[in-house]
Amino acid sequence: MSIETVFAHVSCRDVKASAAWYEKAVWKGSRAQPMPGLVEWQFTESAEVQLFEDKEHAGHSTLTLGVLPLEPERQRLQRAGLEPGPIEEAKDFFIMRMRDPDGNLIVFASANKN
Repeated sequence: MSIETVFAHVSCRDVKASAAWYEKAVWKGSRAQPMPGLVEWQFTESAEVQLFEDKEHAGHSTLTLGVLPLEPERQRLQRAGLEPGPIEEAKDFFIMRMRDPDGNLIVFASANKN
């Protein structure tokens, strides 16, 4: 078996409201709506994120995004009126966490702080 593509999946209560938040917080650009209750963004040929309306599981997802560097991303989120957590140092990398409106955990990870 050869894995060609990975789809990250985030459950939400209201896909329209959540899509607007994610576009403000995380990404802009083209999105697809391949079926009712599902919105997806494709970043590369092999990296996509799907936002799926599933009230029962909303708030239990974790999405980790690699960004370079981390501090400018934190400042951008703050300028957008959002509340990212502090930059935390781990072994050989840095992370920053925040929650979406449903309580899903969004983790930004980077090898570079500044």
